[in-house]
Amino acid sequence: MKYPIITQCPVCDHSLHAVKLACGHCQTTIENTFELSKLALLSPEQLHFVYTFLVNRGNIKEVEKELGISYPTVRGKLNDIITALGFETRKKSEVDEKKIISMLENGEITADEAVKMLKEE
Repeated sequence: MKYPIITQCPVCDHSLHAVKLACGHCQTTIENTFELSKLALLSPEQLHFVYTFLVNRGNIKEVEKELGISYPTVRGKLNDIITALGFETRKKSEVDEKKIISMLENGEITADEAVKMLKEE
């Protein structure tokens, strides 16, 4: 039976690292300290959101529909994931007006959502 890899120690809550890899076919084992993917740091809920976001090719309107959440909630979840991956989120003043207008023109957001986004700057 396969189990998902855990990244936090259940005793002290510090980060875990992989030290052994094994081939299920030929039984070869390799021991060392291995770096885990940053995606392994995400919770199952965050991974589900990332998969949904990718399947919908980053179309926030589609993510909203599929998950039944609002635009601000989608954006908040994206910011949480960006932070969890160790990156800084953009400051509100860094929002790209051209991107918002493009999203509006492509029907990815409504006029009301565009106004809200521009006011957040």
